[in-house]
Amino acid sequence: MTRSTPTTATAALGAYGEDVAARRLVADGLVLLDRNWRCDEGEIDLVLRDGPVLVVCEVKTRRGTACGTPHEAVTPAKVDRMRRLAERWSLAHDVRAADVRLDLVAVQRPLRGAAEVEHVRGIG
Repeated sequence: MTRSTPTTATAALGAYGEDVAARRLVADGLVLLDRNWRCDEGEIDLVLRDGPVLVVCEVKTRRGTACGTPHEAVTPAKVDRMRRLAERWSLAHDVRAADVRLDLVAVQRPLRGAAEVEHVRGIG
């Protein structure tokens, strides 16, 4: 698994959201396979296994909705990129899953209190 050190407040918020998302999904029974996997086409935030299903998960973290909700940030173009990246990850790791699912974990990080986490299965 690869992991980089955040260098900006935005990167730190993103890393926080990915940590929260990973803990939540593992607690829900998914198996974490990889984090922040990169290739020349982009990055996958989290790669997990849900039984026989390979799950490629985009994590979107927000402090508020001034820039839109986490859900709005996942455009059709982003979903298409996630599909291509899922295939690239599978080839790079010689993984042949029964099925591949694209998920979103939306993390709302208020100034105080616990983060609100929503796991949306099958976004594309």
